[in-house]
Amino acid sequence: MTECGDTMEIAAHSLFSGPDHGLIENVVLRHDNGLITDISEAVLPTTAPRSLILPAFVNAHDHARPTASSFGALGMPLESWILRSALGTPVDPYLTAASALARSARAGCAAMMVHYTRPSGTMPLIEEAKAIARAASDVGIRIAFALAVRDQNPVVYGDGEPVLSQLSSDDRRTIEELFVRAPMSPKAYIELTDAIASAVAGPKVEVQLGPAGVQWCSKPLLEAVAENSALTGRRIHMHLLETIYQRAWADQHFPEGVVRYLRDIGFLSERLTLAHCIHARPDEIEMIAASGARIVTNFSSNLHLRSGLAPIAAAHRCGCAIAVGVDGLALDEDDDVLREMRLVQMMHGGLGFERTWTAAEFLALAIANGRKATGAPGTGELVPGAPADFVTLDLDRLDRDRIMPVDPIDLLFARGNASLLRDVVVDGRLIVSEGRCTSVDLPAIEQELRGIYRANARQLAPFQRAWPPLAASLQSWFEAQLDCR
Repeated sequence: MTECGDTMEIAAHSLFSGPDHGLIENVVLRHDNGLITDISEAVLPTTAPRSLILPAFVNAHDHARPTASSFGALGMPLESWILRSALGTPVDPYLTAASALARSARAGCAAMMVHYTRPSGTMPLIEEAKAIARAASDVGIRIAFALAVRDQNPVVYGDGEPVLSQLSSDDRRTIEELFVRAPMSPKAYIELTDAIASAVAGPKVEVQLGPAGVQWCSKPLLEAVAENSALTGRRIHMHLLETIYQRAWADQHFPEGVVRYLRDIGFLSERLTLAHCIHARPDEIEMIAASGARIVTNFSSNLHLRSGLAPIAAAHRCGCAIAVGVDGLALDEDDDVLREMRLVQMMHGGLGFERTWTAAEFLALAIANGRKATGAPGTGELVPGAPADFVTLDLDRLDRDRIMPVDPIDLLFARGNASLLRDVVVDGRLIVSEGRCTSVDLPAIEQELRGIYRANARQLAPFQRAWPPLAASLQSWFEAQLDCR
C-alpha cells in the first residue's frame, strides 16, 4: 500500500468488486478520507507477489467474550454451556473486547456485532460499554453494540426450583448469586439503551436493542422493544429457536406460534436480525423473510453445541436475507470468519447439480447482509464512492499450484482461511498489516488476560465445585421437558 498525497492506493492482480462486476484483473484501488475514489487498470510487474482484493468480511453475530473452551465449556448443549461459560466472565472489559475484536479484524472483518450477554460486573454498564467502544476504536473495527437483556428463566426455561433444590445449600447459594438476580424493567432497559447510545454511538459504533431470546424475555419486555424500535428506528438483535429445548418451550408458551406472535406485536421488520433460527419451521421462515428481517447463521457454534443444522438454503430460497456470524465458537475457536463462510457455503450451497448460489453470490450476500445487520454503511461492494473497507489476500498462496487459470473466488471457497490475509483496511485505515493488528498488540493482550484469569482461578472454585451436581440436575430437567411434549 502506497501513499500519493492524501490519497492511498493499492495495486493487485485481482479484485472482486461484487457479483455485478465480477473479477477485475491488474488494478489499482485508490481511497481517500474513508471512501474509494477510483479503481483503474494498471500494469503490474510480472515478478511482483500476487494479491487479491475483496470486500472486507463481517462477523454478524458475536458476544466479544474469551474462548469458552479454556473454561471447560466443551461438548455440551447450550443450556449447560451458557451456565458453564460464566467462568469466562470478562475480568477486564476493555482487554476482553479488544482481544475478541482484534481476532475478528485479523480474520478480515470490517464490522462485528457485539451482543453483550455477560457484563463483567466490575463497573457501571455505561462505563463498560464505553470500554468496549474504546477497544473497537483502538482496533479500528466497526461494531454494533447491543446490551443483551433477560427478565425471566435465569437457570432453565421455567421454574428453576427443581434444579436448585438438588444442590447443597452452599452450591445453591453460589449458583443463585451468579444467575438469579432481580430483573431490569422494560422501561429501565430502554432508558439504559438510550443512555449507552448517547455515550458511545458514532460513525463506527451503532447501538441496538438486544433482547437475549424469547425464552429469556417476558412479553412486556418484547413488546416494549418492538415499540421502541418502531418509534426510533433502532435495530434489534436477538437469538431465536437455537435449540430443541427452546423450540419445545416456544410451542408450549405460544400455541399460536412464536414467530406469529413476534409478527403481530411489530417485532418482525427490516430492523431485526435473528441469530440461529435452527428450529424455525417453513411458515416461520416465510414470515421472517416477508418482514425483511435477517437470519445470521453460526455454523460451527451450532456444531460445537450440538444445536442442529439451520434451514439456511430454504430460507434463502424464500427470499430471507442471510448473514454469517462466528458466535465466539468458530470451528477452531480462532474467529476465522472466512472458514465459517466456507462451511456455510459447503453445507447449504446445493445438492448435486442444483445450486443455492454461486460462491461469488454467497460471498457478496453474506457481506451485504452482515453490513445491514451491524449498521455498517453500504453493501460492501468495491466501487468509487463506497466505504474503503477491504482486505487483501496472498493470491500466490491461495493459487499455490498455478497450473492453469482457476477462478480465485472458487479457490477461496475451496481452501481459503484467515492465514492468507495480508492487509485489512476499514474506513480507509490500515488496521491489519501482514496479518498483524497495527494498533493493538493482540498477543500481549491475550497473554495479559490469561495471567489475570489464572490469578483469579481460586475465586472460581465454588462454582467449579457446584458444577457436577448442577450439570446433572440441568440435564435431568431438560430431558424431562422433552419427554412431556
